[in-house]
Amino acid sequence: MRNLLNTLSTKCEHFVHFLRRRKILSKVDITYQVVWNLFLVFIVFGVISLFFVGGAGAGFFASLVKDEQLRSYEDMKKDIYNYEEVSEIFFANDVMLGELPTELERREVSLEEISPYLVHAIIATEDEYFYEHEGIVPKAIMRATFQEFTNSSVQTGGSTLTQQLVKNQILTSEVSFDRKAREIVLAMRLEHFFEKDEILEAYLNIVPFGRNANGRNIAGVQAAAQGIFGVDAKDLSIPQSAFIAGLPQSPFGYTPFYRSEGKVHVKENLDPGINRMKTVLRRMYEGGYISEEEYMEALDFDIRANLTDPVETMREKYPYLASEVENRASDILARQYIAEKDINLEELERDERLQVYNSHLAQARHDLRQNGYRIHTTVHKEIYDAMNEAIKDERYFGPLSSKGEPEEVGSMLIENRTGAILGFVGGRDFEREQTNHATQAYRPNGSTMKPLLAYGPAMEIGAIQPGQIIPDVTTHYKSNPTQEVRNFNHRHRGLITVREALKTSQNTTAVRSFWMAPHEMSRDTLLKMGIGLNDGEPYESAALGAVDITVEQNTNAYATFANGGNYIQSYMIDRIETKDGELIFEHEFEEVEIYSPQTAYLMVDMMRDVLRGGTASSLPGRLKFRADWAGKTGTTQEFRDAWFVATNPNVTMSVWIGYDQPESIKSAGGLSYSQRTQQIWANIANAAYGVAPEVMSPGHNFQVPDGIVSRAVCGISGLLPSDLCKEAGLVKTDLFNAKFVPSKVDDSLQSVRYVLIDDKPFLALENTPKEFTKTGVMVKEEFLGTLGDSLPSSWNNVVPERKAQENGKQPDPVNNTNLSGSTLSWAKHKENDIVGYRIYRAPNGSDQFELVASVTGSATTSHNVKSGSYGYYVTAVDVSGQESPVSKIVKGNNWSPEPPNEKEPKEENDKKKDEEKKPKPSENGDERKPSTPEQPSNSNENDE
Repeated sequence: MRNLLNTLSTKCEHFVHFLRRRKILSKVDITYQVVWNLFLVFIVFGVISLFFVGGAGAGFFASLVKDEQLRSYEDMKKDIYNYEEVSEIFFANDVMLGELPTELERREVSLEEISPYLVHAIIATEDEYFYEHEGIVPKAIMRATFQEFTNSSVQTGGSTLTQQLVKNQILTSEVSFDRKAREIVLAMRLEHFFEKDEILEAYLNIVPFGRNANGRNIAGVQAAAQGIFGVDAKDLSIPQSAFIAGLPQSPFGYTPFYRSEGKVHVKENLDPGINRMKTVLRRMYEGGYISEEEYMEALDFDIRANLTDPVETMREKYPYLASEVENRASDILARQYIAEKDINLEELERDERLQVYNSHLAQARHDLRQNGYRIHTTVHKEIYDAMNEAIKDERYFGPLSSKGEPEEVGSMLIENRTGAILGFVGGRDFEREQTNHATQAYRPNGSTMKPLLAYGPAMEIGAIQPGQIIPDVTTHYKSNPTQEVRNFNHRHRGLITVREALKTSQNTTAVRSFWMAPHEMSRDTLLKMGIGLNDGEPYESAALGAVDITVEQNTNAYATFANGGNYIQSYMIDRIETKDGELIFEHEFEEVEIYSPQTAYLMVDMMRDVLRGGTASSLPGRLKFRADWAGKTGTTQEFRDAWFVATNPNVTMSVWIGYDQPESIKSAGGLSYSQRTQQIWANIANAAYGVAPEVMSPGHNFQVPDGIVSRAVCGISGLLPSDLCKEAGLVKTDLFNAKFVPSKVDDSLQSVRYVLIDDKPFLALENTPKEFTKTGVMVKEEFLGTLGDSLPSSWNNVVPERKAQENGKQPDPVNNTNLSGSTLSWAKHKENDIVGYRIYRAPNGSDQFELVASVTGSATTSHNVKSGSYGYYVTAVDVSGQESPVSKIVKGNNWSPEPPNEKEPKEENDKKKDEEKKPKPSENGDERKPSTPEQPSNSNENDE
């Protein structure tokens, strides 16, 4: 500066000497001195002020960025490439399902995958000196600063693409000198570390472009190209590129789409966006990026005609699945975050546990929506589609409830050996009800709980086996002795096997079996299978299904039987990867032993019978394929829920139907609720088989494990059969766990003579005619217990300890005898001590009647006889051997003489003659032998 002042001073002095030589300043010498000195003062002051202002400005700038740390290359790379990108979800086998809904839709692409027209349009419009500057354009910054200070109505902006990238990825959109100063510093540093193309690629992936045809906010050129024109960024034309390049100046002002009343519409007036496109085209032309011909052609491009239509999103097409995947993936990430911090949720109090979990869950949901994860599921697309298509047949669903709700359905298909969820049905209408009825709806599972809790634990400890006897008799809850355990049909079947009890779904036997296992064992059984319980549970009623569980939990539990007694937790998320392929989660399954392989197989074998004549006997006929199915039906109190769960060697599948607000379900379409449930199950199974036959029908049966043996037992005690049990035909053969085969021989029976009165067995009296008695066995009272009259229908020779009672009078005559061809019939005798009937016959031309048949039991009222010219009558015999008077005589073809008991009027001596002619029983109760060679027949034999 000193040299500059000396130079100026010297030149001024020379100029003054020149003026003096010409005597121009002679008169103003004094004035000159004053002016000169003032001029020098101003010059010095101006120069000093300039440097002062510059120094002050530099100091001010330094103060604005003093807190900005010097960022390394790695730090800046992490920030710049930290895109908020949509996460993608895949079906099994890497089949694309869709994108997880986010507030901002973005898809990353490389610069090579972007149309050069779009790249040129962006540069020409946003930063024409991009490849020349080093992060900033000083004159642009000074112009923008001047406009800001003067509050100019024209704001041209001063940000390069580099600065905009910094603002979006590192800083904020705050308007302040502090932020602007940091932006300048970071932009210059970014240019120092990164190539121009790297900066440009990052910018093109983060810049916002308004809204797409689905109404979602978009960022990045790939999301813009697909969401506005329905093409990839690499395929954009010149006018499409120009239109998109113009959007960042005012993304929502220029976007062609708007949302109203929940729907997306195209704007009536597209002029703002089109005018902006024309501006971009002009700049592309002026910048030499396109020719005049291309420019003129692009101006005529019809934007409206080339806009894309809305695309059905994953949330719209697969709402239940999209929601379920997001929930499960979020839970996985949240638990990972918690584990990384070494937090043990189980050690926390309930409120604190919830707070910790929920906070991490919120972070997981945020990351899931923005980090561009790749979420791979176990769900097979074809199976899932088929299962959900199968429930669209309205015929198999009941009417609206009293509250106007439709009947709902939930179903799940699980692969046994892995626990992978292959498909599910979440409900009939997501728009009406978002609850996933397969995974989120907790309902009582009714009798489907019996194999899991009532019989499984008791069988595991050997307290019961399939062929052993369990009494289906009047039973009361131990916890409430005044409350009776009621069967579905309010009837008891008596001493039946465990197999029969499960097959016919008896409630009393289930509760009695539940009593046999220790409570803690029963509790652990459910807890190990992921079924939540409160303190003190399970109670007795739990054995009948009074526990709220989900369809998934129930299905998963049944898969335990197919897995040899090992529980494998069901899962839907197979793995989660970053957008770069880094694995951040992969499912690993583990087996938890619940039952022994022997218990599991025996339960499977018993549940086969449910489909072979049990409560689901109609189901095999509804299927279009064959497989080794074993399952169980279930109904809850007041018929509010209906279930069917079945397993085969490969998969386990379930169906539940009911109303969201519990209410009794009804018959529909000519089918009961139970039939409808099984038909819906069959429809879903058939649909899945249609697309994946190898999944639904594996081609082999359940394998019998070691330790399963077949043994014969007495059908009354379940012990080894005695000779008397064999003679009585009460031996049953069934499967056993070899560890629990009975070793004691049955001693529950004794031989007796019995009669049938109203088809019920009673002990015969000493004077009961032998022709009406049968040889059978009587169950000793200690075995019979409270069985009473409840005997299985197959036990027709087993007699309770009760004697027949006589009424002390001769029976009245038999009424309504009739002969039709060879069938002789009569009315059942009204008295309650009748043990059978005798049939007498006389040939044509004779009135001498002879005994030709004895019919055992009071309920049998017909018999086959010889047709032709015969006359017949019938008498009734009571338990003490007293015989009734003869009935009306019925005649065959042309039989004579006229029966004496039909003559009118009857005379006393005629009555005596008839009595003399009729054969009489002997004193010991045996019948008299007829004079003809024909012998009396049994009740089921023809007398020929």
